[in-house]
Amino acid sequence: MSDWKDDQPIFRQLAGKIVEQIMQGVWKDQQALPSVRTIAADLKINHLTVMKSYQLLVDDGLVEKKRGQGMFVAIGAEAQLKQRAYSDFVANKIPDIANTLKNIDMSIDELVSLLEQHTKEKS
Repeated sequence: MSDWKDDQPIFRQLAGKIVEQIMQGVWKDQQALPSVRTIAADLKINHLTVMKSYQLLVDDGLVEKKRGQGMFVAIGAEAQLKQRAYSDFVANKIPDIANTLKNIDMSIDELVSLLEQHTKEKS
């Protein structure tokens, strides 16, 4: 998890990785996340960086702070993230795909066939 990139702050990258894990079901609703100090030690980063990551997730409504207990995945966080990803895909990716199909003279049927091949390979 510590392959940090230079294009954005580590706290944002860490928050992004936690978001990915929530979407993948690694962290379930109401499940406790590792402590700030545990993550900081495991990843060899400053505990303030981890706290800032968690605060981003709290501000976004994906994580809840329970005083004296730690950080927990908020109820509905996975569904909320999947809905956001779906909306983003429909609003941003599909128009790009449609434009690309038009530009390269690819039919929708051919695209669907290729998508089916790729999804079978990943399964």
